[in-house]
Amino acid sequence: MAFKGHIRKNDQVVIITGKDKGKIGRVMKILTEKNRVLVEKVNVVKRHTKPNAKNRQGGIQEKEASIHVSNVMLLDPKTSERTRVGFEVRDGKKVRISKKSKEVIQAK
Repeated sequence: MAFKGHIRKNDQVVIITGKDKGKIGRVMKILTEKNRVLVEKVNVVKRHTKPNAKNRQGGIQEKEASIHVSNVMLLDPKTSERTRVGFEVRDGKKVRISKKSKEVIQAK
């Protein structure tokens, strides 16, 4: 399945499956080749790093790991509930709309 652009950077999303189910976060990065997204403060993993020029101390660092795009859903801007995304042509432009409230989803 190819990435279709339903989720975009800076969108508010809710996690629908996995260990972080129910958490809400902002999309930081989209990995289109792998159909994955990085969500802020969700799916945090610990990395053991050696001391180097950037990080003289080394040690254990926490960072976000990617989540498959099928495991996140967009939050409706009007009702703050999870919703599916549709596309419509309005005023000659293709826009994303919320399937629940039929509201246009603005990219922030």
